Amino acid sequence: MEQTRDPQTTRERILDASLDIFSDKGYHDTRLDEIVDQSHTSKGAIYFHFPNKERLFLALVDQFANLLERRVVEAIQQEKKGIGRVRVALTTCLETFGRYRRPAKILLVQAVGLGTTFENKRNEINDRFAYLIQTYLDESVEVGDIPPVDTEIVSIAWMGAIYNVVIRWVNTGEPDSERIMQALLPVLLKSVGYEE
Repeated sequence: MEQTRDPQTTRERILDASLDIFSDKGYHDTRLDEIVDQSHTSKGAIYFHFPNKERLFLALVDQFANLLERRVVEAIQQEKKGIGRVRVALTTCLETFGRYRRPAKILLVQAVGLGTTFENKRNEINDRFAYLIQTYLDESVEVGDIPPVDTEIVSIAWMGAIYNVVIRWVNTGEPDSERIMQALLPVLLKSVGYEE
């Protein structure tokens, strides 16, 4: 039944199949047998990599968060320290959510209301991205692009704004990413004293 014995390839096939099935059926209605069938693996292979369905779901959340962070970090490397990095990070974040709406929906929507473990994971990822925003805001203060502000609080507030707009977009497709950037980015930048 298994197409390959390479553990990393098997793990990736399991994650790919899980993403498809969780996206289509939701967390609660997904059965491991469906993932076995679609990934052309076995239950033993799934349990080798993930002790249960919850851990499999959390691995998908981590996979998407890692992808998002990697894209943001790669995108800002060409920018010098300052508000340009903040702008590029936000744009890249929205573009990535747009390109990967299905995993974003799993991360942002399905993980809500699934219990303490999922809520802790979601909070961990929100904190991780708030810290990333804080880093770029700190750099903007350092180079004089914005006046000194409490970047920790601002980054948490920004995450709340971004999160709510993106959840709506992921669920409904509205407002589109272009409109989000045109409206949200200036508001966020003004909140830290930066004017275009």
